[in-house]
Amino acid sequence: MHLIWENLIPNLLKLWTGKFKGLDVGTGCYELPKTVWEAIGEATARSGDTVPASFGPRLGNIAQDRSACTADAYSVWTLYLSPVLLRSQFLHQRYYNHFVTLIELLNLCLQFELSKADIQKIRDGFCVWVEQYEKYYYQYSPSRLSTCPVTVHALLHIADGIEATGPVWASWAFPMERFCGRLQPAIKSRLHPWSSIDRRILALIQITQVKLKYRLHDELNLRRIVSDDLVQRGEYQDPDYLTCILMPPRRPLTPEKGFMDKIIGCLATRFDRRPPNIRPFLPSELTQWGKARILNGGDTFHAASLTQHHIGRRDRTYVRYEVYVDKNRHRRKQKEVFELQTFYGRLEYIIMLRFDSATALEALGLDRPTTVLLAAIKPCAITHSHPRLDIHYFTQHGALSLVDLACIQCVVGRVPSLENGGKGWGIVDRSGALARALAIDL
Repeated sequence: MHLIWENLIPNLLKLWTGKFKGLDVGTGCYELPKTVWEAIGEATARSGDTVPASFGPRLGNIAQDRSACTADAYSVWTLYLSPVLLRSQFLHQRYYNHFVTLIELLNLCLQFELSKADIQKIRDGFCVWVEQYEKYYYQYSPSRLSTCPVTVHALLHIADGIEATGPVWASWAFPMERFCGRLQPAIKSRLHPWSSIDRRILALIQITQVKLKYRLHDELNLRRIVSDDLVQRGEYQDPDYLTCILMPPRRPLTPEKGFMDKIIGCLATRFDRRPPNIRPFLPSELTQWGKARILNGGDTFHAASLTQHHIGRRDRTYVRYEVYVDKNRHRRKQKEVFELQTFYGRLEYIIMLRFDSATALEALGLDRPTTVLLAAIKPCAITHSHPRLDIHYFTQHGALSLVDLACIQCVVGRVPSLENGGKGWGIVDRSGALARALAIDL
């Protein structure tokens, strides 16, 4: 992983900022103006508040100081921030397109599963990318040979490494760094640090052997592991929603008439009942929750109505959700044809409704007490999407809409766009295919 994040990406940044081994642009024009690079650095720092922590570490102003950038930080900047920040900033589009090709290849490498066709695509893709790199930066000039370090050539062997060791998530790791991190707390003596490390290693090996011999892995586990799938104090999981857990704070909500009408309209569609038949069974005061957690390794998202905004807090209120939409909704005489569509928006409320009285069950056609969890979302009005990456742009929000809480798939991040005066945002999603809803015909 040092190949990409610790070498290739920093070298590209040095080339774009005119700080690569004293070289000028030669016959190219890939260098970014100082004001543009400073704006990119400021936008990178601002994105720390709008990109959730689940994406990776918070980045500072990379235009001022990159000394604290780790491989993890460079990966976050490359995969999620750079496609938005660098768009339309180069004098010629070919440099941006070349970099986007690299991002596409990296995303392909990071897939959980890879077919033989994918591996071949990686092999062919890096061959083309390296050839274009030599054309744009090396420019076939012996005086610019320093732009072609061995790390650029090593890109041609990534596909071979995948064939030999499997998907890169199994090998692009830092086992030695993690091992050193486990040893560092053991150093108690400045005079004899090696003795402290020796005792620590010996103790770890002994306890590992005891675990293996007597099958005491859980009993002798030195780390307290709390499963995210367990309901903790103050949380709530309903039998009707086994894929998520509601998290505090929990507060009463008295919706305004317009908001209540939207709730009733949503329930009317859900239960196939007329609004007047639903209104009597809704209390004037509803229950709202501040957070929810998707089980089995899913994200935790926050409701903006109960989220305290302060400096340094990373926003988790923007989500991706998927709902069925009638393709013929503008043609009333046409038969309904539903298709699954993806939307993005800001989660405003998480509302819990409970129908358990006999009259309510009869009026709504229910055979047992039922809980309904609704998500009130202000959708992002998408203006355009990236032609090659899963990035979408917006400047404004639409009217508040209500969907079932189970429609939310994951949290997404927002990166400030430098286009059009910096008034828009780019939506970035790290979930990939593993957090996509599947439409199954029953």
